[in-house]
Amino acid sequence: MGTMVSLYLPNHDATSPIADQAFDWLHEVDARFSPYRPDSEVSRLMRGQVQPAGTSAELADVLELADAIEALSGGAFDIRGHRDDGAPDPTGVVKGWSVDRAANILVAAGIDRFSLSAGGDVVVRGGQAPGRPWRVGVAHPFAPDAVALVLHAEDMAVATSGTTERGHHITDSRSGQVADELLTVTVAGPELGRADAYATAAFAMGLEGLRWVDALPGYEAAGITHDMRLISTRGLDRYRA
Repeated sequence: MGTMVSLYLPNHDATSPIADQAFDWLHEVDARFSPYRPDSEVSRLMRGQVQPAGTSAELADVLELADAIEALSGGAFDIRGHRDDGAPDPTGVVKGWSVDRAANILVAAGIDRFSLSAGGDVVVRGGQAPGRPWRVGVAHPFAPDAVALVLHAEDMAVATSGTTERGHHITDSRSGQVADELLTVTVAGPELGRADAYATAAFAMGLEGLRWVDALPGYEAAGITHDMRLISTRGLDRYRA
């Protein structure tokens, strides 16, 4: 789906069969859920050749997650709202959902320390070393070789949505307007599938979105304004490096 994925295992060989299993799963996701493949299940769903009630268990899980985020966000995040035909486009949640499952493959095999990154979003387990958490950098929106925020993370997912890579491309589905109040929103929490979708929804809402994340159990957020102020939820400070 055009996303680069990297895996770092401080205690294991990253070319091990377990790592291969995690990447095999991600290749399966690409084949089944990529909108760039006309024969994928998602492409057929978007063309109306597959109805939501007749999807695979995996795609049904993705659609259920998307519907849950839509309900929580009051419609700011809506996988149907940006398509003229109203067909669901679940690609906004597939990446985080699939990386969570890849991480679960590693954990189930006994790998308790790793960093798994997909398109700038990351899932970490354990620490980089005993007593030393992972350091997760959030890209500066105007300086690609710099970071705007560094978080200390153990057993956590971090996702960022905004303008850094693709400019203003996220729409608030409630109004149909392109979101432009913030430059980026970063969300940290236990699951990447939700953190990624929450970041997109919060970015669509603007400053209101940071207050929204502040009320979500287990998740924290930070937003960067156009005058380069960093605004965060109350609990984020405990993760800042």
